[in-house]
Amino acid sequence: MELDIQCEEMSPSRWAELLTTMKSCKTIRLDDCNLSSSNCEDLSSIINTNSSLTELKLNNNELGDAGVEHLCKGLLTPSCSLQKLWLQNCNLTSASCETLRSVLSAQPSLTELHVGDNKLGTAGVKVLCQGIMNPSCKLQKLQLEYCELTADIVEALNAALQSKPTLKELSLSNNTLGDTAVKQLCQGLMEASCNLELLHLENCGITSDSCMEISAVLRNKSSLLDLSVGDNKIGDSGLALLCQGLMHPNCKIQKLWLWDCDLTSASCKDLSKLISTKETLMEISLIDNNLRDAGMEMLCQALKDPKCKLQELWARECGLTTACCKAVSSALSTNKHLKVLHIGENKLGDAGVELLCEGLMHPNCNIQSLWLGNCDLTAGCCATIATAMVTKQCLTELDLSCNHLGDEGIRKICEALREPSCNIQQLILYDIFWSDEVDDELKAFEETKPEVKIIS
Repeated sequence: MELDIQCEEMSPSRWAELLTTMKSCKTIRLDDCNLSSSNCEDLSSIINTNSSLTELKLNNNELGDAGVEHLCKGLLTPSCSLQKLWLQNCNLTSASCETLRSVLSAQPSLTELHVGDNKLGTAGVKVLCQGIMNPSCKLQKLQLEYCELTADIVEALNAALQSKPTLKELSLSNNTLGDTAVKQLCQGLMEASCNLELLHLENCGITSDSCMEISAVLRNKSSLLDLSVGDNKIGDSGLALLCQGLMHPNCKIQKLWLWDCDLTSASCKDLSKLISTKETLMEISLIDNNLRDAGMEMLCQALKDPKCKLQELWARECGLTTACCKAVSSALSTNKHLKVLHIGENKLGDAGVELLCEGLMHPNCNIQSLWLGNCDLTAGCCATIATAMVTKQCLTELDLSCNHLGDEGIRKICEALREPSCNIQQLILYDIFWSDEVDDELKAFEETKPEVKIIS
């Protein structure tokens, strides 16, 4: 049984009602429910008595250190079988870390701990690392984003990584680490006992200066499958260094996020080679890099290579125009593996999307999710988009937000939605203006076809 409630104010009567339900739940999710430390006393009792409870998610609640202390009393009982604990943005400080350390040391069932967006600080996370190093700890995933960590944390993290081969995922994004600390972290990652599969270092003050060390990790650690270094000033020179590791036969990377890394079209030669030859690579994000049409055309050539197995390409806000759409269309008509294409916030225009739809409707194309938000589109291209929606039955998600489609365009899209052959499940229409009459038509449509989710 699963309890999943978000953004609900909890009255005493409602809370009492839910407590009865919680006694038999395997999963409890109560994000943004205005919970406090007093609610945690009740939850501690649930943890203690409900041995089937394996996941507890309490993000964005003002639990505070006192609340976590209550929770941990339940977590420390022998009957507790909790595996996943989410406490993101719960107003915790370093004071909570001693209590959580006790849980990590004593509760081998706990495999995931998410405590990001809390002011734990370097001192607090050092205490957590002591718990991780306990032989009883079997932690597999640790999320520490926005925890006010500094370079001083790396020695403790490395000790934890080396002592805990079960640890598979580590997220340190949005902490002020810097190149020197990242280089030191890479030394720990290179240890034979480290089996990390996911490493997230977004907005950590990384430049090209530490990319050689990250590249060495990629080259030597075939366990690493997911690397995110977005929102760092890596630049074209840093990307070239990363690609040396990414292209190595030992590297088995599947997911690579490079959004907002100061890349230009000059990086696309290396990226194209990577996409066309690294058959393990399934997803790449290049959002908010100045690739421009020339860079995108190189990437599209790579997508057409038979060895390319890429399934998701995120190229939003990359300075693209109509000029690259013929190349994108050609790639869509050739690549059978690509399932997700995010190409919004580019000036594609009606003419560009008309070209895209030619590739989209090709029998080889298997796109499931297409994002075209804020692409300078008007009602003029909606007939073609509607045809694609009806023709391409694999297409289940479409984003047309922030485009001037008007009543005429929205009506054409809705006509397509009514067709039995259209399989769109989610249509995203943020910031598009239409008349009250069209609004009534959309509401009426939603009533007749509730399986289609229209987000506006």
